[in-house]
Amino acid sequence: MSALTGTNAAAAAPVSPAQTLRLVPGTATPATGPDIRSDGPAPLRLLDESREIAMIARSTVQAAIEVLAGTRPVQQLARRLDPRCLAALQHRAALTRRVASGSSPTAGRLHRNPSVRSVRACRVSEDVYEASAVVLEELRVRAVALRLERGKLAWRVTVLEIG
Repeated sequence: MSALTGTNAAAAAPVSPAQTLRLVPGTATPATGPDIRSDGPAPLRLLDESREIAMIARSTVQAAIEVLAGTRPVQQLARRLDPRCLAALQHRAALTRRVASGSSPTAGRLHRNPSVRSVRACRVSEDVYEASAVVLEELRVRAVALRLERGKLAWRVTVLEIG
């Protein structure tokens, strides 16, 4: 430790190029030294498609429940949901707000503090997946089912059923 700066001398020492770390695709540990392959670095491996679908489903379900709670605008889901699903979600959110303003003591706590507990995805065909999710809220546990279809640019939810 240096008496003047209070830092460790080893931490402040310059690092040589041979000591720097680089990530090597397909391995769990980083390697050191220059890349010895002549064809250049390998392309990064894409996530497993079912894991990607599960992540898309999780974020979409979380956002949809937040729309129902009134904490997220429905237009944020316009790129992920097809127009029919978006219109149905917007209609349900309006109905939920109307019920929440009523006289029921528990209606104001509908869809509060939602968290997606689990997601399962199943491949139906090359371009279609169906997924289910369990959502834990303040008052209850909900089941959500959705169907995702591969579009030209991204996966889109064509069916969204919130129980």
